[in-house]
Amino acid sequence: MEKVKKTNKESQSPLDFLKNLLIARWRSLLLLLIGVYLPLQVFEILTVKIWENQAGFPWDVPILLAVHSTENPQLDVLAVTLAIIGLPWTAIPILGAITLILLLQKRWRSLAYLLTASLGSIIINRTAKELMHRVRPQLWQSIAPESSFAFPSAHAMTSVTLIAILLFLTWASSWRWLILIFGSLYVIAIAWCRLYLGVHFPSDVLAGWMVTLGWTIGVSLIIKPYRTIAKSIDDERPKDETTLEDV
Repeated sequence: MEKVKKTNKESQSPLDFLKNLLIARWRSLLLLLIGVYLPLQVFEILTVKIWENQAGFPWDVPILLAVHSTENPQLDVLAVTLAIIGLPWTAIPILGAITLILLLQKRWRSLAYLLTASLGSIIINRTAKELMHRVRPQLWQSIAPESSFAFPSAHAMTSVTLIAILLFLTWASSWRWLILIFGSLYVIAIAWCRLYLGVHFPSDVLAGWMVTLGWTIGVSLIIKPYRTIAKSIDDERPKDETTLEDV
């Protein structure tokens, strides 16, 4: 029987193999296209345009001015608070706590994803800022000024990275819907505060979103932190979390 199966496999034409591969892996390929290629393509377009012209896009300034037109003392307090909450340094204690939990549970696959996604996001942000040297908007005096380079937004990248990690680590549970809903609101709120404070152009935020989506989803396709196997009575954790074999 095994010999017959082996013969059938060897007799497959390249076209049949490709068709079977597409049928078996269409979800991963679709996610690769929508979640990795398209965001990175948008990021590349934004980067090239800003490299050629630091002023950015025609819609950058009008959007900033429209957001600024809603200025009032209550929104000032909210925006500054969100800016503090969204700081990359604020995410460290959260990710540190998750790291400790994963270590105690010996969930190596999930831990590898968390470390790769978060550290990679930091490296990408710092590298892009130093290469692009895009200055902050100077349209009005910000109540929470920034002195570093603007492109891409570190706040935008940190918020997406944090939510992506939480989402992929809880993908096998019902918590993912709660994280997806409230996480999306959190990401939008952080983006709004950067525009409201006048410290980022909209293209800075969009670029941060796109490159982080491409990175975190791409890493998830390689490490598969959401991949689990049902526990046996004697097991304390899914077997698949203890090895990176058969990824």
